[in-house]
Amino acid sequence: MKEDKIKPYAVVTGASKGLGKCFALELAKRKINTILVALPDEGIGKVAEVCIEAGSESVCYETDLTRVDNIIALGKWINEKYPVNILINNAGTGGTAGFSESKIEYVNNLIQINITATTLLTHQLLPNLLQQDEAYILNVSSIASFSPMANKAVYAASKNFINIFTSGLREELKKTRVFVTAVYPGPMKTNKSITDRIKKQGLLGKIGLLTPEKVAEESIRGLFQKKHRIVIGVPNKISRMLLIHVPSWLRLPILSKAVKRENQLKVE
Repeated sequence: MKEDKIKPYAVVTGASKGLGKCFALELAKRKINTILVALPDEGIGKVAEVCIEAGSESVCYETDLTRVDNIIALGKWINEKYPVNILINNAGTGGTAGFSESKIEYVNNLIQINITATTLLTHQLLPNLLQQDEAYILNVSSIASFSPMANKAVYAASKNFINIFTSGLREELKKTRVFVTAVYPGPMKTNKSITDRIKKQGLLGKIGLLTPEKVAEESIRGLFQKKHRIVIGVPNKISRMLLIHVPSWLRLPILSKAVKRENQLKVE
């Protein structure tokens, strides 16, 4: 008698809250099994419970992805236990602060999460993904990746890395069964603090403001449609075009002024 093939899993990093949590719930609605990764003590177990209630299998892994040894251990654990056909590199950090005023721990943490964790976890799980009948990688970038700006210098640069990494890897894997793409969220209503800071930017911040639920739904749909670039909502599509085509000497001061207003709002 032929054994039933184990149904593969989707890995979602940063899955305890915000967009990552919405990714997990959207996958569960589609009856896709999930491996949810988050920092310790962030309540990831409760997210897994909701996924299971929706009719899918869900397991948790708590770790700090700023450490390379933790990323390697996570990849080994997954590869030994589960077939994976979806990887969503959602874990990331941002914030608004002047570069000279930022603590080195903040800058290093941003680079480790936004760049190193995404790159190394993809590297660790790629052999697993290549073994599946069809597989997908979704990297979370940002509309901010299309332009440098003051007070978000490292953040914008880190997300631009995701753009280039995604495009290069997609080309490298185009003759395989693994499809690679990125989503470029604009501002999101992930919580009141972040929403208030975004609105402080004025019109530039409010344009394209979306809920994480909407972003997750559209992202998963675009992923399975194999879109090379997922930009959600007409305002964000327009923003992307402006960021690409407006000369930097005009674009950079406007963006930086808007971000500076956000930085002046201190919300606990």
